[in-house]
Amino acid sequence: MSTLTPDVIAQLAEHLENAELQAQDVTKITDDYPDMDFQDAYDIQWEIRRRKEQRGHRIVGMKMGLTSWAKMAQMGVEEPCYGFLADYFSCADGAAIDTSKLIHPKVEAEIAFVTKAPLKGPGIHVADVYAATDFVLPAVEIIDSRYRDFKFDIKSVVADNSSSSRFVTGGRCLPVDHMDLRTVGVVMEKNGEIVELSTGAAVLGNPAESVAMLANMLGERGEEIPAGTFIMTGGVTAAVAVEAGDCVTVRYHDLGTLSMRFV
Repeated sequence: MSTLTPDVIAQLAEHLENAELQAQDVTKITDDYPDMDFQDAYDIQWEIRRRKEQRGHRIVGMKMGLTSWAKMAQMGVEEPCYGFLADYFSCADGAAIDTSKLIHPKVEAEIAFVTKAPLKGPGIHVADVYAATDFVLPAVEIIDSRYRDFKFDIKSVVADNSSSSRFVTGGRCLPVDHMDLRTVGVVMEKNGEIVELSTGAAVLGNPAESVAMLANMLGERGEEIPAGTFIMTGGVTAAVAVEAGDCVTVRYHDLGTLSMRFV
């Protein structure tokens, strides 16, 4: 059940999108609307998405967040959250990423899927995801919560498009049956030092589970994952803070390497 009126949802979407576009932090919206629920939070996110599309931006993919059991326990939630990726979020491999347009960026290494068939929940499971996957490839998400000092709760995060801001992708595209995604090793280096080590199993035991969850969560709103969708499945590493002057390189077993610098 939604608790916020359409007017309030529109106001909060404008408020949070302006915070993103102007790189100005704000306090978490549940401070002012403590009774808002998850439907409200996603309604705000979809309204931000509508605003971007109305201005001529394309939605180029979806992302999942909070996809580790530890992160979910930490945030007190039972399922991950999702967000959308707008065209201007996309950065080329090797890109110089402008930190003046971000508030407090952090990077996390991810495994991304591209679909070749639609996935519509409920009832989607890992085998459906494998059958609908065209290929997998490496991605790095640059998350940037718009909330001051990273003080937020999960509903505020969802409304804020799940902290989406930029992403880098490239490397090698491989068929999903080329490897066991659970054991794909990932090494993140910041300024030449190893800061994170992980494997694909950090994402819900299998990154394909994340895609299945996304399909099922979208299905609750009558939405689907269309064929040809790029999906980032959530951080296989913890999120590492970056600032101007930092260089990040992520090496993936079998999937190549991604790098970026922050200016």
